[in-house]
Amino acid sequence: MKLQLSARLATLALAALAAFAAQAQMKVGVIASATGPTAAVGIPQKNSAALLPKKIAGIDIEYTVLDDASDSTQTVALIKKLLIDKVDAIIGPSGSPNSMAALQFIAEAKTPMLAPVGTTAVVLPMDEQKRWVFKTTQNDDLICQALVAHMVKKGVKTVGYIGFGDAYGESWFKVFTAMIDRAGIKLTANERFQRTDQSVIGQATKIVAANPDAVLVGAAGGPTVLPHRTLVERGYKGQIYQTHGAATPDFVRLGGRDVDGAVMAASLMLVLDQVADSNPAKKTALEYIAAYEKLYGTKPATFGANVFDAGLLLQRAVPQALQRGQPGTEAFRVALRDALEGTRELVGTQGVYNMSAADHSGFDRRGRELMQLTGGVWRLIPE
Repeated sequence: MKLQLSARLATLALAALAAFAAQAQMKVGVIASATGPTAAVGIPQKNSAALLPKKIAGIDIEYTVLDDASDSTQTVALIKKLLIDKVDAIIGPSGSPNSMAALQFIAEAKTPMLAPVGTTAVVLPMDEQKRWVFKTTQNDDLICQALVAHMVKKGVKTVGYIGFGDAYGESWFKVFTAMIDRAGIKLTANERFQRTDQSVIGQATKIVAANPDAVLVGAAGGPTVLPHRTLVERGYKGQIYQTHGAATPDFVRLGGRDVDGAVMAASLMLVLDQVADSNPAKKTALEYIAAYEKLYGTKPATFGANVFDAGLLLQRAVPQALQRGQPGTEAFRVALRDALEGTRELVGTQGVYNMSAADHSGFDRRGRELMQLTGGVWRLIPE
């Protein structure tokens, strides 16, 4: 009888361990725009999902990687699917409009979203929905400060703007116009275009007619080339600036000579060989690039690093969240949100993260570099 009792106890213990192991699995959804007009951004992000941590604090991580085809409607459908599957966190989506469309649903489900997007509007102004979003790219104002400072240094007095007619373009216009106003620079042209447009001749013609000293293109991915090239073709001779949305190999490859001379502020990844070894993010960026190259045989665009950094943020936050709940529960998701918000001095590929209740991006001056495209190569501009 003692042997039978011991055997039963052992069986129960094994069953309990098996049940715990089954519960101790965290589900993470990854949504990337690997097709459609945002593919230049989404492809390296989808590829980088393979480099995310497979286990954190003894917990297995199960990733579901999906493509929203750069379509906000599909993003919402995929978000709902992932939430029904009770994911503990979502990484993505790639596009700013896509992320804005997801806010209501992730907030209602109390599920943290790590958004690798450009627009500041996804985290600011902070509210009950945006408190569930953590942004793994630099906020517009951090990038814009470097661009406007360069304009002032170069004596720019008038400027034109052409940007996306969506959340990304509007967010940049709002930040940019406020900064140039304080700097005493006058806006003389303001145009919009859509991500899928094949021509911006009308908009470019108006800008050229206004003849501003400089033009800022507020776009992201492959479409950054279209207004830049069109302005050059229409005879514009002033300085053209790009946001960090142009930090992709496609900008250089597709733009060719037409985009040479562009000035941009972005992460250090494009100028790593020119950045001092003392830069805290350099080592992490090199490790990410090496891992990506080993897997895919090519260097990643900086946008892929935004997904990799999401993994680093989870590695820091998950052990803290496990103290308050198990994966698959609301208690865990709430604790994960709180832990992400408490991130301090986390070194990523893009810079150093210091999150707070008021700032869910967390980058400071260490998260950007000013650069100019010269002969097809980005060259560091000392600030």
